[in-house]
Amino acid sequence: MDEQDVRGGGPPRWWRYGPPWTNRWVDEQRAPRWPWRSTVLLTIFVLVGSNYAAHEQAGERLPLDHFARLLLVLGSGLLLWRQRYPRVVVFGTAVAATVYLGAGYPYGPVFLTVAVACFSAVVAGHRRAAWGAVAMLWALHVLVAHWLYRWLPPSGDPAASWGQEIVIATWVVAIVALSELARARREQWSRERAERAQAARRRADEERLRIARELHDVLAHSISVINVQAGVGLALLDTDPEQARSALTTIKAASKEALGEVRQVLDTLRAPGDAPRAPAPGLDRLPELVEQAGSAGLAVEVDGEPPRLAPGTDLAAFRIVQEALTNVVRHSGSRQARVHVEHDERQLRLRIDDDGPATGADAGGSGNGLAGMRERAAALGGTIEAGPRSDGGFRVLAVLPLSVNAKEDDR
Repeated sequence: MDEQDVRGGGPPRWWRYGPPWTNRWVDEQRAPRWPWRSTVLLTIFVLVGSNYAAHEQAGERLPLDHFARLLLVLGSGLLLWRQRYPRVVVFGTAVAATVYLGAGYPYGPVFLTVAVACFSAVVAGHRRAAWGAVAMLWALHVLVAHWLYRWLPPSGDPAASWGQEIVIATWVVAIVALSELARARREQWSRERAERAQAARRRADEERLRIARELHDVLAHSISVINVQAGVGLALLDTDPEQARSALTTIKAASKEALGEVRQVLDTLRAPGDAPRAPAPGLDRLPELVEQAGSAGLAVEVDGEPPRLAPGTDLAAFRIVQEALTNVVRHSGSRQARVHVEHDERQLRLRIDDDGPATGADAGGSGNGLAGMRERAAALGGTIEAGPRSDGGFRVLAVLPLSVNAKEDDR
């Protein structure tokens, strides 16, 4: 997706999701830090800039004295608390700037402290406090410049021009507008980060469910075969050693296959970006499945030929048949099952029947077999119907679409 944005000339990634340093804002909301470095640099800039402004406005405004520098340091120093107490800081800097200008000191970067405090307050969500502080600063400046100037220093200072007030009002509007823009962009970045984190968690949950289904299907089938053959071996150990030996051979083969498939799943977990070392099983392995079921004492008749399927659909179809036959071995008294495969241009139909009846015995399963089959089918846009037949047997009917969305099939 990101590569397409770059090739297509779209907006850069940081413009959509926020630059990397915006993640620090989120951390600061949880545990605000003390912005020492930026506050010290800004204080130095304000002091140096105000000294330069005092030389440029000599004769028009009062020169800087200790009280003026104290106001400048106070207004800049308040910014140290702008992340913890943004409302207090924005009003404090506005008051310090108003007192500084009302005392007759020169115009200059004193407004910068108010701008930074306003920006921090708006971005932190205290919009009304920021607007109120900036509006108070402008209103008090109008009051001083057009009425109180007669009684305030410097003596003989005329009233300010309304053109100057328009410039100040424009400056105020620009600060508020930039602050609002920054707040809107930050909220958008936060929403997009939250959406991406939620999508990542959803993908992780889906992957856990997929792996759980895969392990369940692999182990349930093989362990069912092992369980049946172990019972046969124990029963015939003394009376028919050759048959017991055959059962143990089947147990060894089933356990070896189960270990191989479990190892393949674990390899995928260890290196999710690598290609699997062995192809995923599909309906082309139905003869092996029939043979394994036969070793567990279940005769399986297969009717129909499966079509060529996409890898994800092929794996899901194989696991559904495997789980259905495993349930027959575990829960049915019948020793025969039928697998019917049919398809058309749009869908694949799998029907697995046994004649029953249900044994009612605890087969040691997890009870997640049918749920896993339904999840596999639903992930591909298909359905599973499972239930007893009217003649006493049990049927599992799976319908899977042949044209599957690539994203779903990859899962």
